[in-house]
Amino acid sequence: MVVDTSALVAILLNEPDAEILSSTLAASSPRVISAVSVLEASIVMESKKGEAGLALLDELLTAAQFEVATFDDAQQRAAREAYRRYGKGRHPAGLNFGDCCSYALARARNDTLLFKGNDFAQTDIAQATPISAH
Repeated sequence: MVVDTSALVAILLNEPDAEILSSTLAASSPRVISAVSVLEASIVMESKKGEAGLALLDELLTAAQFEVATFDDAQQRAAREAYRRYGKGRHPAGLNFGDCCSYALARARNDTLLFKGNDFAQTDIAQATPISAH
């Protein structure tokens, strides 16, 4: 399962859907995230929580045994195509730069994507099946 920044940040900030996202994350293996998404999450967490936010992110990445995938040329091409098809101002999904990178990794791996929000639901990417926390 590929994990988008939106899901990771929701878990770290204990947003309302954090519990179901955490359960889904815990039940899936391997857990893969783009190096681009790690950078994006780092920026968000540091802006919201300072150094403590970065520490929380690093702890989760280690504890959940994430595989951090490099962003290669195949992903760059898939991300470019994702933007053409689903990018902001072009499609209701409105994918931004980071979204396109997560989409590309999931597409390259032929894998599901764990995310928060409705943007990816309006694309052809397979959503990771939410697992109830109860």
